[in-house]
Amino acid sequence: MKAYIAKRLLLLIPLFLGITFITFAMLKALPGDPVLSLVGERASPEAMERIRKELGGDRSFLSQYGGYLSLLLKGELGRSYYTQRDVATDIIEKFPNTMKLAVSAMLIAVPVGIFLGLISTARRGRFIDKLASLISIGGISLPVFWFGLILIYIFAFTLKWLPPSGTGNVEFLILPAITLSLPAAASIARVARTTMIEIAQEPFINTAKAKGLSDIMVLLKHVMKNALIPLVTIIGLDFGSYLNGAVLTETIFGWDGMGRFTMEGIVKRDYPVVMGCLLVGTMAFVLINLIVDIIYHYLDPRVRIHSAK
Repeated sequence: MKAYIAKRLLLLIPLFLGITFITFAMLKALPGDPVLSLVGERASPEAMERIRKELGGDRSFLSQYGGYLSLLLKGELGRSYYTQRDVATDIIEKFPNTMKLAVSAMLIAVPVGIFLGLISTARRGRFIDKLASLISIGGISLPVFWFGLILIYIFAFTLKWLPPSGTGNVEFLILPAITLSLPAAASIARVARTTMIEIAQEPFINTAKAKGLSDIMVLLKHVMKNALIPLVTIIGLDFGSYLNGAVLTETIFGWDGMGRFTMEGIVKRDYPVVMGCLLVGTMAFVLINLIVDIIYHYLDPRVRIHSAK
């Protein structure tokens, strides 16, 4: 197992270099001039050229990329063009907020999604199954921003139970966490239902029933256990994507996290901010997937046998 983890960690080095190169090249290829966005249209050409040199924009692409890699090796992510603040410091301040939102959303989504999948499987073809399917399809189909605005209208402006936006304690967290959990819960419910129905038709399930186990015990002990692999996959993917910053949700609710920080960087063409957020988000996503692979190792004996070979 240690060799497997060490091998995966070593693979992160070329992956990290590839990610930095691609994201740096894509940012440089974007239309628009960050210097023009910074100083405005009324600035003189001399002033713009001077600022461009200060930002390193007059150097070649490879020279700029090499300079950025040397910054990364020093543990720095550069400074914001606008605030002159250290990007790494800003990300360290905002990442815990994004982590708090992502964990809260998954704490809602995972039990709700698995419960809907279980109840659909147990009552397949009946009214409760159709109702659960309708809820899950609606959760996938509804745009997140629209659902968030509806929640704000009902719980903040009409009932006045919760604040409409801002970053703070649990009161501020409830609405964005519910909004973010909706598509994840719906996806988990759909995958759980499909996987459990397939497993419920396997011969070993009939054997378990023949031994006298009740339907609910067969469902919980045999069907659900074998459905964990795809569920862990989709939970890991959703959690990793949320750690990248839920841009729409954080923007709608004014949540001071990575997603909102990234959006502000994109709008202002603040390249150090965008690069820093992309790198941290990507590495978080890769590490979450590494953890998912390790969980596979314990859940599925076939993975252990393949790794041993």
